Amino acid sequence: MTTDQKWSADVTGRSNAMDLEEHVFESHDAKKIAASLKRSAEHSDRRKAEPFQSAMSMLNFYINRAGKNLPAKQKKVLEDAKDELRTAFGRPKEN
Repeated sequence: MTTDQKWSADVTGRSNAMDLEEHVFESHDAKKIAASLKRSAEHSDRRKAEPFQSAMSMLNFYINRAGKNLPAKQKKVLEDAKDELRTAFGRPKEN
C-alpha cells in the first residue's frame, strides 16, 4: 500500500469533517449511500461547510481517490449516489 492509499483511507475512515458509517462507500445501493452521507453531514458539528457541500465533497473525494482501482459497476453506483444526494437535499440534478 502506498502512502497516498494510506492517507486517503485514513481521511475516508476518520474524516475531521464528519463521521462516516463504516463501509458506506462499499454499498451497492446509491440511495443508501446518499442517505448515510446526508445523516453524517447533518449530525456533524465539525464540518466547515453546509451539510450538502460536505456530503458531496466526501463522495467526490472517495471517487477521485479510489480512481482506477474502483470497479466500473461500483463507480456507477457512486456516481448515481450524487444524484440521490442532490434529491435528498432538495437540489436539482445535474445534466
